[in-house]
Amino acid sequence: MSCERLLVDMYQPCGYLARVHIPAHIRAVQPFLAMELMERAQEMERGGIHVVHLEIGEPDFEPPPAALQACAEALGSGQTNYTDSRGLPELRDAIAADKTRRTGSSVDPARVIVTSGTSPAMLMVFGLLLAPGDEVVIPSPHYACYPNFVRFCGGTPVAVPCDPAAGYAVDVDAVRSALTPRTRAIVVGTPANPTGAIQSRETLEALASLGVPLVCDEIYDGLVYGDARVTSALEITDQAFVLDGFSKRYAMTGFRLGYVIAPEAALRTLQSLQQNLFISASEFVQRAGIAALEQGGATIEAARASLAPRRRLLIDGLRQLGFEIPVEPEGAFYVFVDARAFSGDSLALANELLDRAHVAVTPGIDFGAAGEGWLRFCYAAPEADLREALARLSRWAAAARPSA
Repeated sequence: MSCERLLVDMYQPCGYLARVHIPAHIRAVQPFLAMELMERAQEMERGGIHVVHLEIGEPDFEPPPAALQACAEALGSGQTNYTDSRGLPELRDAIAADKTRRTGSSVDPARVIVTSGTSPAMLMVFGLLLAPGDEVVIPSPHYACYPNFVRFCGGTPVAVPCDPAAGYAVDVDAVRSALTPRTRAIVVGTPANPTGAIQSRETLEALASLGVPLVCDEIYDGLVYGDARVTSALEITDQAFVLDGFSKRYAMTGFRLGYVIAPEAALRTLQSLQQNLFISASEFVQRAGIAALEQGGATIEAARASLAPRRRLLIDGLRQLGFEIPVEPEGAFYVFVDARAFSGDSLALANELLDRAHVAVTPGIDFGAAGEGWLRFCYAAPEADLREALARLSRWAAAARPSA
């Protein structure tokens, strides 16, 4: 067959592309509904409709000025090359020092691998841990993408529901009952997305004692309220994979900069995966990360100070509208609400709020079956947007609420 004929066939509906076989474990990767709602909202905005965005975990505050300056200076001076696949030594040192300070546990920089966001770190960790058919226990409600990373790597996610009445504490006995000879990891988010729950030291110790590696997502550490404190898995065991990054604490979502702190035995394999899959994180972004760690403390304090009243505003406002909030979030910047008084179909309800109230929120089904009938609202939006959203939702609720 000629090259011309091959190209024609490739771009015909009944040609080569239509014959591509998509493996079952890839077809099992489900859409990220928070992104789906955001993209639909953006399409509405292109048509001239003003939408209030409360669906995506996107801080509205600015990154640390020193990080912006360091990034600009690095670009201006030509620091745009590959780096050591594990990250710049200076950044790994700074991450280890920061984690040591925050956790009280000494972290060796050699255990740090810098990645282009926390998602690649998660992908590599599950790629390292899983063979086809292996299982990962995931307390639920959970971050939407955890099961999809597991599926992408050929594994099977096993959900263990958490009780809102217990503050979404992970039920260690339920986790123990879910373990099988194929279990390769237990995932823990603390503070958690979407619930804002923080797991106690006792819970983490009990989970670590089960003899299965913990994959602990600590991306929201630092964004806590009142007297809440996050216990890191690093304080419990040196056999955990700890995921963290710069997106949330430092409002550096678009920089795509994260890291994993891994057990010593896993480092060489993770390094090889990084070399092959991602090469390295961008050099100029890593320079920004160093500056954020060294000079970004004020940004975190300002974020907490501004988020706390927004948290209160949204919790009180949503309760007044008839949404139930059985437990208030201790960390992160989300309110997870029981919306079953309005609908048991969270995706349909989220689409209705977008269509009728022009408020974008995330359907609870995105966070697993335990989240169905619930909605997640993000309060990392400007206070004016939160007030406008509540006003719009009030008008919607008045029309939607069944008459007596």
